[in-house]
Amino acid sequence: MSDNHDDLVRALLDRCGRTYAAEARISLRNTPAPLYQLLVLSLLLSARIRADIAVSAARALFAAGIRSPRGMARATWQQRVDALGDGGYRRYDERTATQLGDGADLLLREYGGDLRRLREGGGRSDGADPARQLREVPGIGPTGVHIFLREAQAVWPEFRPYLDRKALDGARRIGLPASAKELADLVDEEDLPRLAAALVRVALGKDAAEEVRSAAGRAGEPAGRR
Repeated sequence: MSDNHDDLVRALLDRCGRTYAAEARISLRNTPAPLYQLLVLSLLLSARIRADIAVSAARALFAAGIRSPRGMARATWQQRVDALGDGGYRRYDERTATQLGDGADLLLREYGGDLRRLREGGGRSDGADPARQLREVPGIGPTGVHIFLREAQAVWPEFRPYLDRKALDGARRIGLPASAKELADLVDEEDLPRLAAALVRVALGKDAAEEVRSAAGRAGEPAGRR
């Protein structure tokens, strides 16, 4: 790693390296409830709405006790709408409430509400293909799959390094290599989800990119010039 890349990565992780799951207060583990909560968050983040609002809406759903596919299926449509509204997610609240209910029903029917079974193929004759199977969940399109797998690589290591086009856009913006393999070599494996989230943040925000570059520049200056 060059000194410049070292300073950039350190500044990037220090300022932007909190995963979206952590921001939504999801203690991500390879167990049914946290994986489902990450899927809900991924659906919310994939809409054309600010990330902070999507995170707030996820927190509101979880605070309302809607933390599992069964809990989502048992909640009424209006309860889902109200929780989304409490989180500020009002533009798409009615459609999203329907998608969340339909998605919970699908997961319960096909995988017993356990995304680990989706990961393993869920007994399907065509085998496991989590990226394809995730897209069968209402409201989860390509963007939602990318969001989910960027964060799920923390507990599903077979997807590492998962650095999609949005993350690579962030790398280009601050002068890091725009190659998933080269980027993965810049951090410890357990930091890949944080790296992915940080790169997405700088891809989405000019101010974040400038802050990272500025901090990295200061770190590279001789001590007497800072």
